[in-house]
Amino acid sequence: KTTMPEDSPLKPHSDSNTSFLRAARAGNIEKVLDFLKSGQDISTCNQNGLNALHLAAKEGHVQLVEELLERGATVDSSTKKGNTALHIACLAGQKEVAKLLVKRGADVNTQSQNGFTPLYMAAQENHLDVVRYLLENGGNQSIATEDGFTPLAIALQQGHNQVVSLLLEHDTKGKVRLPALHIAARKDDTKSAALLLQNDHNADVQSKSGFTPLHIAAHYGNVNVATLLLNRGAAVDFTARNGITPLHVASKRGNTNMIALLLDRGSQIDAKTRDGLTPLHCAARSGHDTAVELLLERGAPILARTKNGLSPLHMSAQGDHVECVKHLLQHKAPVDDVTLDYLTALHVAAHCGHYRVTKLLLDKKANPNARALNGFTPLHIACKKNRVKVMELLVKYGASIQAITESGLTPVHVSAFMGHLNIVLLLLQNGASPDVCNIVSK
Repeated sequence: KTTMPEDSPLKPHSDSNTSFLRAARAGNIEKVLDFLKSGQDISTCNQNGLNALHLAAKEGHVQLVEELLERGATVDSSTKKGNTALHIACLAGQKEVAKLLVKRGADVNTQSQNGFTPLYMAAQENHLDVVRYLLENGGNQSIATEDGFTPLAIALQQGHNQVVSLLLEHDTKGKVRLPALHIAARKDDTKSAALLLQNDHNADVQSKSGFTPLHIAAHYGNVNVATLLLNRGAAVDFTARNGITPLHVASKRGNTNMIALLLDRGSQIDAKTRDGLTPLHCAARSGHDTAVELLLERGAPILARTKNGLSPLHMSAQGDHVECVKHLLQHKAPVDDVTLDYLTALHVAAHCGHYRVTKLLLDKKANPNARALNGFTPLHIACKKNRVKVMELLVKYGASIQAITESGLTPVHVSAFMGHLNIVLLLLQNGASPDVCNIVSK
């Protein structure tokens, strides 16, 4: 296939196309010009979408590249993979061709299908002179591939130390050195991280959202690079936007080895985010029972409150995390602890319809008739949210069917108002009175 229209009379020309492209690859200017004079299309491609300009660029035929451009070859035409002649020249280390193409208007920062730039390709292949030329002529090293790799990151990965140094020297704005250390942290690549820290001793460079490489290492559970960063002076409790520390991140992800490392290095176990979350809240909300257990053993504050007054127990109940609830209760978390609105964990479990957590809390003597600020009991909430199984469980454990809210509503009123007739019938079967007047008449 070529990139010509399907109805083009290609068959008779296919041999001449092949010969034309072969001549271009060989750098045979005379032959190429003869073909063009006899009407050969200058943009003819092979099956991978490579045309004469691409092939001549790859082989370093500077004069032929010039001739083709003079005769109307498109400087930024691309192959099926989205590579231009400049990509191909840079990948092959053809500096003179690259210079000519740039002078003739080639886009220095054009990206192929996978997001590769010419600079990325030259860095990947260790073509030092090409890298230098591109940097001096507008090559932007902060453009990353689809996988998030910058030229610096790939040079680090390939161990091209001279290219790394060159890229670092040209990075006056500090835009790239920052992601590179973050990338090293993400990949647990201590070699690259160490090399970067030699060039820049700041282990706490921040991403746009204010996260340091230690936050990234904490997220991925990369203990090796975290240890290196801490040894090189990274702040163990560096607070990113919203007050998030690396310990919060590790706890949210359930990375117990990282939690242990950070605590051993003096991380504050009771640090709070802007919303009042402690690391224990983060682990409990995500259901990481081993992380919850470790934090509790290390003395995490079990009664800590978020801004809304939620305890770690509330958060475990909300997520249906039975094991976390067990750990918290074993460590003497008060089962009827309340939020600012006087909601207990049982209210939360009933609201979400979490049967197992509801049963566990009731077995641990949670009060089935606890009243929230508006007078709602867990049974009111289960009825409102149509949580049939939870409602039956609450009744079985002694929840009052006639409990009245601040505005005078019983569970029957609430379920009838919401249109949950199945629950109304169940409540009536369990002895609820349909006749209780609600105080606030509609």
